[in-house]
Amino acid sequence: CKIRYLYLYRYRCTAASKPDNMVATRSVRKAARPSSAARAPFDEPELPPRSTRKKSGRSTTASRKTSKRDEASTSSGYESGEDTTTSAATNRQLFDNNKGAKHVKFIEEEEEGFEYEFGGPAGALLTTLALPVVTLLLIASASAGSVAPFISNLLHPLGSASQAEGLVNRLWSNLDIASESTGFLARLLSNPVLFPGCQDGFITLLKCTGGIVGWFFFQVILERILPCEIVQGAPLKGSPMPGERLSYRINGHLAFWTTLLVVAVGWPSYVEVDDGSTVLQLGRAPLGLLYDYHAELALATILLCFALSAYLYLRSAADPTLLRAEGGDSGSATYDFFLGRELNPRWGSFDWKEFCELRPGLIGWALLNMAMVVKQQEKLGYVSGSMMLINAFQGLYVWDALYQERAILTTMDITTDGFGFMLVFGDLAWVPFTYSLQARYLVDHDPHFGLPMLLLVLATNALGYCIFRGANGQKDAFRRDPDAPEVAHLRYLQTERGTRLLTSGWWGAARKINYTGDWIMGLSWCMLCGFDSVVPYYYAIYFAILLVHRSIRDDGMCKTKYGEDWEEYKRLVPYRFVPGLI
Repeated sequence: CKIRYLYLYRYRCTAASKPDNMVATRSVRKAARPSSAARAPFDEPELPPRSTRKKSGRSTTASRKTSKRDEASTSSGYESGEDTTTSAATNRQLFDNNKGAKHVKFIEEEEEGFEYEFGGPAGALLTTLALPVVTLLLIASASAGSVAPFISNLLHPLGSASQAEGLVNRLWSNLDIASESTGFLARLLSNPVLFPGCQDGFITLLKCTGGIVGWFFFQVILERILPCEIVQGAPLKGSPMPGERLSYRINGHLAFWTTLLVVAVGWPSYVEVDDGSTVLQLGRAPLGLLYDYHAELALATILLCFALSAYLYLRSAADPTLLRAEGGDSGSATYDFFLGRELNPRWGSFDWKEFCELRPGLIGWALLNMAMVVKQQEKLGYVSGSMMLINAFQGLYVWDALYQERAILTTMDITTDGFGFMLVFGDLAWVPFTYSLQARYLVDHDPHFGLPMLLLVLATNALGYCIFRGANGQKDAFRRDPDAPEVAHLRYLQTERGTRLLTSGWWGAARKINYTGDWIMGLSWCMLCGFDSVVPYYYAIYFAILLVHRSIRDDGMCKTKYGEDWEEYKRLVPYRFVPGLI
């Protein structure tokens, strides 16, 4: 509160030099202010000038890591590029209006309250604690081929007694940490599913932690030294400088291929020669170790995610001048830790959020899949058709995301959300260690599909990719130049904002048609694992829930952005996912 009132005081001290609307009385501003939803930072950012833009596309967030590729920031993403060449006076006026609304929020925050998402502070805390457990249990279930570890390993730390009477007494006695053999913490740390790598004095866990840190810094080095394209991001929301943009180093695609080259032929190792001495040689990396220590590496990454999130939270609390993400500046420690307070944490030109969005986690996902190929070859003596296809499908997915890296600069993750535990964990732990679940499952549970079934799955994936890429490609082409020959025939709705919403083509079929294609691709990954277990289908189930939630959230944001035009658009395009059905 002191920081906010200090900020308000600074604003009032400089108000004499501002336009009249900046120093309007509270009553006038209260009457004229937009709704709380309209003040939320969910409006789609302006794109860079056309002279600095190239073809790109992406879906997004999963998470909110749904897909890392072609989603527009918050609206449905099918409007043409808006004119960003407004005058300095217009920019100043827009800035002043925005600042006035922001200070109204500070003054009347106590009256209106903060609009929470994800169940508020309690939901954020529960999600923060549950996601690591779910990740580790999914890995265990993929190896076992069933969901049995979910139940048995959750109950293991508390003992096996089934009677409800005396449960409180047993829990109390288990908290006696002085007893190394029966104490609650000792029993918890001895659990190989929830705490893998902790049964040998933490030696294995420490080694895996060192490996994860080394992997992270290897990707940082590639980001720093490889040739890159410097690209301007979207205008910063809430910046004191109207139209301010950050610069980003775009070289993720090159980092991807460089990583694969090092793994294939450039891994350093010492080899003993005939005279008994050792020499340094370069060769193939021992990828099989990623399978052997899959769970341990996941736990190490989870712990590092907590550490990084804590650093980012304390950093934002220590420096009130940092640009905040409004969604993560609620005043609740648990909620702000989860959502993230700072919008764009940086060390110089190194942007933490943009880097983590694609580099360590997404490339790590591809390497984990490759490790499963190596391990299946070792265990079974062959590589199955399902394993080949899952690597091809998901490898294409990763490559596409990195090839379209610049497209993430206009997504909600970059423009709106703070960088807190939600994105940190999603980028670095959830994506690589749960998205590789199908490949992990296939190592021990190959369904032995024949050619007809493999072709059916291939056709399913191709259908999803065509919808996904076709829709996003059409959107991007229309945004760059609505008069281009490939999109000039499309019908659209002209909005009062001066932008256009497509009402034909892919985006005339359904408002979230790209989500549909993305989900179909994910379903094909699960189908490759057969139908004997629900474990590999966690992705399709989770992704469907996530996309539905995301679409509902986007619908509210677009209604705020377009007003009555959005209702008219929904009348013209009534279906959300599947034409004629949903």
